[in-house]
Amino acid sequence: MSSPYTIRIFVPDGDPEGIRIIDRMNWTGTGIVFPRNKWDEVKQRNEMGKIGIYILVGYQENDSDLPRIYIGQADGIKSRIESHVNKKEFWDWAVCFVSNSSGLNRAHVTWLECVLIKRAKQIKRCHLDNSNEPQEPSLSEAEKADTQGFLNEILQILPLVGLRVFEPVKAIKVNKSSEKQLVSSAINKPPPWYSGEDTIIVPAQKDGFDECFMGEKCWHAIRISSGMLERIKYIAAYQTAPVSAITHYAEVDSIEPYGDTGKYKLNFKGDPQAIKPIPYGDATKGFMQGIRYTHLTKLLKIQKISELYASGDI
Repeated sequence: MSSPYTIRIFVPDGDPEGIRIIDRMNWTGTGIVFPRNKWDEVKQRNEMGKIGIYILVGYQENDSDLPRIYIGQADGIKSRIESHVNKKEFWDWAVCFVSNSSGLNRAHVTWLECVLIKRAKQIKRCHLDNSNEPQEPSLSEAEKADTQGFLNEILQILPLVGLRVFEPVKAIKVNKSSEKQLVSSAINKPPPWYSGEDTIIVPAQKDGFDECFMGEKCWHAIRISSGMLERIKYIAAYQTAPVSAITHYAEVDSIEPYGDTGKYKLNFKGDPQAIKPIPYGDATKGFMQGIRYTHLTKLLKIQKISELYASGDI
């Protein structure tokens, strides 16, 4: 079981979206979080001349779901970040961790950089801007234990400032109760125990449908309300024009967070199943531009998409 902990956040300019200084009792480090447009103020601070590690965070126009990050380290992080202000366009904000004592040296921060890069690659919750992966330096057993302790402090702080790319994804297991009964009765009257929407319908363009829905057997970057997360058991694909019809559904095995923007990824259990196409027909213009919820039983019975909202589904 994880132990409780406290962090302290100082906001020197009174702007909660501006510069934030983070410390913890009995910790030899300090964290600094700041937006890019505050760099001219941040670089005047004494902390910027110390040895440490930093993470640049932003998004690219062609992928707004997973953040792009760059991880770096330096004896004095000010000059290194200054070069990134001039040469790297993607980042919007940064978080730095510096040593307040002589406890960290260049080998230690190189080890931190190496471990964080490896962790980001393994967890796959971001796009990594680092083109090279540094070699892990040789540390003594005692040095590695101390540096691991510093890393643990960093990993506890990062989610609290909005960066979760180093946290393993915790999947939400889908409730499997009575699924066989539901599928076998899907074209008949729903069983008496069954109520509420259990199926999410997503609009899918051809490339996404072929590569992701059918190929990878998943669908991602969906924003789902927390009240629906434990109710979803199935996902159906509405193929956009020229198909303009719901053509497949799949059983959902698990749901997991995707990126840092409150969206989710749905992993399928087995292959998607083809159904008799349900055409757009006389549905209201734009009705399938976003996600919709329904019951699998109803989905497999309707003849056209307009019957979804005619029956009260949205």
